[in-house]
Amino acid sequence: MDQRVTEIERLGAHDDAHPTLTDDTRYRLGTALRSIYEETCDTQPIPDSQVDLLLRLRHKERDRRRMD
Repeated sequence: MDQRVTEIERLGAHDDAHPTLTDDTRYRLGTALRSIYEETCDTQPIPDSQVDLLLRLRHKERDRRRMD
């Protein structure tokens, strides 16, 4: 049986085989992803289909509050 440590085990994986990330790493990844999102998506207008979904959600929320 081969006793070599796999890369995932060396990095400290959870049971589901995802590597454990430190708080600093998660913060840096989140910051990088947000900056990419802001540069690419945040400057574009919201599509009409998304506006319709948001309006329907708002109407459902309002209707639920009226029921309570």
